[in-house]
Amino acid sequence: MDTALLLSIIVGLGIFAQWLAWYLKQPSILFLLLIGILSGPVLGIFNPDAVFGDLLFPMISLGVAVILFEGALTLEFKEIKGHGKTVQLLVTLGALITIIVLSIATYVLFDVDLEIALLFGSLVCVTGPTVIAPLLRSVRPNSNIANVLKWEGIIVDPIGAIFVVLVYEYIVTGSGEEGVLIFLKMAVLATALGVIGAFLLAQLIKKNWVPDYLRNVFTLAFILLLFAFSNAVEHESGLLTITILGVALANWKDFPKDHILEFKESLTVLLVSTLFIVLSARVDLGALISVGFSGLVLLLVAMFVARPLAVFFSSIGSNLTLNEKLMISWIGPRGIVAAAISSLFAIRLQQSDLKGVELLVPLVFTIIIGTVIVQGLSAKTMASLLNVRQAKNNGVLIVGSNPVALMVAKALQEANIDVVVAFHNYDNIAKARMLGLRTYYGSPISAHADTHLDLVGIGILLAMSTDRELNALSEMHYRHEFGAENIYRLKFSEDNNRREQDQRHKDLQSRWLFNQNATYAKLSSMLSKNANVKVTNITDTYSFEQYQADNKEFIPLFCIDKQGNITIMSENHTLNELHDFKLVALVL
Repeated sequence: MDTALLLSIIVGLGIFAQWLAWYLKQPSILFLLLIGILSGPVLGIFNPDAVFGDLLFPMISLGVAVILFEGALTLEFKEIKGHGKTVQLLVTLGALITIIVLSIATYVLFDVDLEIALLFGSLVCVTGPTVIAPLLRSVRPNSNIANVLKWEGIIVDPIGAIFVVLVYEYIVTGSGEEGVLIFLKMAVLATALGVIGAFLLAQLIKKNWVPDYLRNVFTLAFILLLFAFSNAVEHESGLLTITILGVALANWKDFPKDHILEFKESLTVLLVSTLFIVLSARVDLGALISVGFSGLVLLLVAMFVARPLAVFFSSIGSNLTLNEKLMISWIGPRGIVAAAISSLFAIRLQQSDLKGVELLVPLVFTIIIGTVIVQGLSAKTMASLLNVRQAKNNGVLIVGSNPVALMVAKALQEANIDVVVAFHNYDNIAKARMLGLRTYYGSPISAHADTHLDLVGIGILLAMSTDRELNALSEMHYRHEFGAENIYRLKFSEDNNRREQDQRHKDLQSRWLFNQNATYAKLSSMLSKNANVKVTNITDTYSFEQYQADNKEFIPLFCIDKQGNITIMSENHTLNELHDFKLVALVL
């Protein structure tokens, strides 16, 4: 097959796997792994070594450098402090416990050199956001579990990378006295180059010596040049240099990293998709099978010994229940970064005389495949057995921060429903903050929101902004995430006079909020007349008909059943046949 056509197909399949993962709300690694193994060792269509030849190693090296930089650029030290003691301990003590347990298990089970065992333990000590986020959306654990798992995955990724790079650098420099000195020299050099590189890049960008449209590609070129320069000055120091560069920039005051991260995330998706297919196509199925029973035992140690020990030690003194700790212990899938780095290091170390180098990749893939498939497929069942799964994501995202939106948000908060108010006007969002509401300042449909808007437990969208275009865009943006049945929009007076030709777009429009008469003008008018939010128990002894008779002018907002599940009122809902629920309404 033509090489250009083959490469185009590989890139296309990688992006298709990412899309399929988004559509099915599953970790992308499952589909990338399947494509790679089928195209490589199973069908023999794609042989990376034959296609890339001598370019394979530098291509993987540069790709891993960019991935490590992007991960390190997310490691803000203040974030570690800001997400609770359990998360802090999980990404430090927990990672260390995992490394120690798995290193010992590997050393005992496979009789490899201690350096290889330690490198393996470091490679598989971390989870990652690319595998955790889809599981959280699918499983819907309670907020305590979801928040710990989400922030562990985000923060531990770059910390784990630093562990791995340090262990690798120590291995390549040797373990004797001379090797220790070389390692220290390499660490000092990498630190110096990383910090100096961060200073230069920060100054160039902050002082606008690099135009805005060149910032992203300039940063990419800077990373690759610094990586190559560091390797040229001191062999194998490049990865450590790039990791330190990313961490330094992440914590550099006023460095505009978000714009760069947005580009790097897009590039990383492309790199990861292509790299993982290339790497899994190189997997030797015979070597994977050869780990046999010992490989299965190692997987069981990872899932039933290392992970629970890390979680239970890290959560001492926390408010987590036993079942919550058990659930967090069960969800620990390994991600793409471990596979990419392990494959790179295996290539680099294949000429060494270290015992067990050839087992590095099959063992890492054993852990990845085992944890992703076993834990991914059983997580829902486990959450149900432990009674830590939410029946549905009850939380509400409100787009808009006008008086009507804030009235609804406050009513939801007082009903113990998790609610987030998102809007791009600072004065309006400040009013929400003054009411004690959780807020997001910025556009809810931006790339920044995709990264920073915390949607754990959120499953309903209320588009209530006076910016009707923002409402429409928000509905489309969150339709797949929440499901069309959980998207609502506030009606405006002009919507009652919709032209007939607009009806052809009706399938793209969400349900109107509350009832047929509940326009923004009507709700605003009621608020100006001192209407109040009223909570009423509708029961067999006090029916909705009696409620209607007692309250001449009211608009139902939402109701809550005995299990705490919320139902947002819309034109499609009728309350006459319901009983035993709390009705929250705006009453004049």
